[in-house]
This record gives sequence, C-alpha cells and structure tokens, in this order.
Amino acid sequence: MILETAQPQVRPGQSDTFEVAFHEAQAIIGSMPGYLGHELQRCIERADHYMLLVRWESVEHHAQGFRQSEGYQRWRALLHHFYDPFPTVLHYAQAAGPGLQSTA
Repeated sequence: MILETAQPQVRPGQSDTFEVAFHEAQAIIGSMPGYLGHELQRCIERADHYMLLVRWESVEHHAQGFRQSEGYQRWRALLHHFYDPFPTVLHYAQAAGPGLQSTA
C-alpha cells in the first residue's frame, strides 16, 4: 500500500464551493482500480488549506490507472480550478508503525 499526499490551497473564499465539488469528485476516485480509501482534512490554522490523503495499492494505480482515466478528466474539471498554487503530489511507503512487517 502507498499513501498519496497533496496539500491543496484553495483560492480565498472558495472553500465551501470546493468542498461541495470534492463531495462529487470523491465518487470518481473511489471507483478506480487499486483505490483503498481517502480523507480530506481542512487546516485549522490556515484558511483555505487542506490535506488530501489517498491510499492506493501501488503508485501505478494512481499515476497510470487514475491519472490516465476518463474519470480523472472529470476530477480535474471539478477541482483543479480551485487551486492556487497547484499542489505537489507525493507518494509514501510505510516505514514504521502498527501492521508493518519486520524485514529482520
């Protein structure tokens, strides 16, 4: 499992509209092969800042499966115009914590 992270900064005053659009968009990502779950968190200290976490079976499920799908075109149309600047997307593999298998 990998964790995709993005920290979208929404244009000032558009958070409510963004959250409505995200509610629709989450059905798109949830239907993708390799999707395992997601959460969108709103920042307490900074207005219009969010943290998006998406769990995928592999980077390929996100980068090729989702990003090259027709669903991604709809996702992009629903959400990308809210971002300023466009968020950096990174992928992480678990290094420690519950459920991690020891390699020793």
